[in-house]
Amino acid sequence: MLRTLTIAATANPSPARVSLTSPFTRQSLNAIRSLLANTLEGSDIPVAEESHAAVLIPLCNVDNKPGLLLEVRGKLRTHSGEVSFPGGKVDKTDASPLAAALRESQEELGIHPQQVEILGRIGPAETSLSGLRVWPYVGFVHPARQVDAYSEQADAPEVDVPLPSLALSSLRLSPAEVAHAFHLPMSALVSPPRLHTYLFRAERPYFAVSVADLVAGPHAVHSGPDPTPSWINDPQQRDEIGGGREGRLEVWGLTGWYLSELMRCLGVYSDQPSIR
Repeated sequence: MLRTLTIAATANPSPARVSLTSPFTRQSLNAIRSLLANTLEGSDIPVAEESHAAVLIPLCNVDNKPGLLLEVRGKLRTHSGEVSFPGGKVDKTDASPLAAALRESQEELGIHPQQVEILGRIGPAETSLSGLRVWPYVGFVHPARQVDAYSEQADAPEVDVPLPSLALSSLRLSPAEVAHAFHLPMSALVSPPRLHTYLFRAERPYFAVSVADLVAGPHAVHSGPDPTPSWINDPQQRDEIGGGREGRLEVWGLTGWYLSELMRCLGVYSDQPSIR
């Protein structure tokens, strides 16, 4: 049966498990942790014979607004100009895919592993166009000054008090890998003008999210002097390669798929039968 993707939280806010406008709290993080635990039932596990990569889907509050951190890749041999989550290939020195995601997040954005409170993982892991099985971990990024306090908060009773906001100026971008890093508010994920429906691997619907204005806006940091985002714009490229389609800078491809999967899990998006 053909399916289409809808914005469930716009039609009826009650399906959404977390607020799209109020800051993340201890209560909302615990709710996300519970929802992600349910998605892993019967999920796959890493196979030694395969090559693996891992990404961190970093949730955070910025200026008391809930959202996610993303980056625009620099001028690299592969994935140049793409919007992505921090992450990369699992090295032999990494104890696990999660360790690789945390290491890459520190190398690319200067986020120390102790700042990241892991909430769970989305499953199943998809295979990238280069043949790597990519493991997506969801975590909340605490400000560096809060790393000693959040573990105590995790054991405390659920409270609906905003968690401290992350200062984007505290990020330390790797100039060799990252051109820009920016905050994508949760509210932007239900803004119809930003959303474009694509099919992941030509069969599964997901939303790509236009973000050029966010990259050039106040809630972004840059590794170079020019804040204007640049990306590859070639309609002849293979699916998922480049910054987006039709001249847009978008969260799309595998990154867009994982973002949509997280939003499905949180009740923000929903699948509906499509009659054609």
